[in-house]
Amino acid sequence: MMPIASLFAALFSVLIPTKMWFGANQPVEFTVDGKQDTTLVLTDFTGKKLPAKGSADVAAGAKADIRAIFPQISDAGTYVLYAVAKGKSLPDFLGTPVVLENRLSRDDGKPTVIAAEPLQYATLQTDKGDIKLIFYYDVAPLTVDSFLRLSAEGFYDGLKFHRIIKDFVIQGGDPRGDGTGGPGYSIAQEFNDRPHLPGVLSMARANDPNSAGSQFFICLNYTGTKSLDHKYTAFGRAVEGMDIVNALGAVPTGAQDAPQTLQLIKKLTVKPVTASDNPYKDFFTGK
Repeated sequence: MMPIASLFAALFSVLIPTKMWFGANQPVEFTVDGKQDTTLVLTDFTGKKLPAKGSADVAAGAKADIRAIFPQISDAGTYVLYAVAKGKSLPDFLGTPVVLENRLSRDDGKPTVIAAEPLQYATLQTDKGDIKLIFYYDVAPLTVDSFLRLSAEGFYDGLKFHRIIKDFVIQGGDPRGDGTGGPGYSIAQEFNDRPHLPGVLSMARANDPNSAGSQFFICLNYTGTKSLDHKYTAFGRAVEGMDIVNALGAVPTGAQDAPQTLQLIKKLTVKPVTASDNPYKDFFTGK
C-alpha cells in the first residue's frame, strides 16, 4: 500500500496537505514541494483573489499554515489555493491547484471541517467524440466527490446512454442499462441556483430527493430543462464537446426513450488541472 505522504504527493503535486481533512480550529498545513520559492494565492470559486494576512511567500520545501495566511478559509465557503513562482502571475501557477471546502455542520449550520482536494476535470469519451467536464465543487461537493470517485474507479467505463430525449437531456451512468441501477448508495440532494442550461451536468433521481446515485444527465435545451432548476442537483458542465452532446441528443430513439443504436460511454477519465491544461480558466473569470 502506498504511504500516505507518497499518495498525497501523487495527487496534489506542488501543494501537498498534511491531511485531507482539517478540523474547524486546526492549522491547515501544507508543504510546498518543488525547487523554487513560491507565493501562495487564494481565490473564491469565482476566481476573485482574496488578500493575505501578511506575506504569502513560502520557501521551497517549507510548511505553511494556510489558515494563518488566509484567515478567510475559516468562513464557510469553497476556495482555490494556488502556488505561483515568485515574480510570476496567477495564470502561470505551479502544479495542480487545491480546492479547500469549509463545510457546514448539518446539525447547527456552523463551519465544521475543511476538506482539501486537487482541482480536477473529466473527459467523457464516446464514439462520437470527447466531452470535457468541469465541476461545481462550491454548490455540490458531495455529488462531485462521488462522481469523481466513481469515474476514477472506472465505474462508468463501458456503460451506455440509456435515455435520450430530444431537446431535453441525454442520460447515462446506470450499470444495469435500463434506468433502475446505481452504485449501491444514495447521495443527499444538493439543489442549488445553477440553472440547467445546455451542457450542464446534473444528477438523475427517483421521487425521493435524496435518491441520486450514479445516473447523470447532460442538458440540451433550456426551454425544456428550466423546469429542473432547484429540483435536481446541477454539479458541473461541459466546457468542450457541446457538438458531441448535441449529436448524441439527435440520435433516433424508440420505446422508453432508449437509443435505437448503442451509445457508449467508452471511458470517463479524471485529470488534474495544470496551468497548461485548465478547463476552468473561463469559468473562474465569469465567462
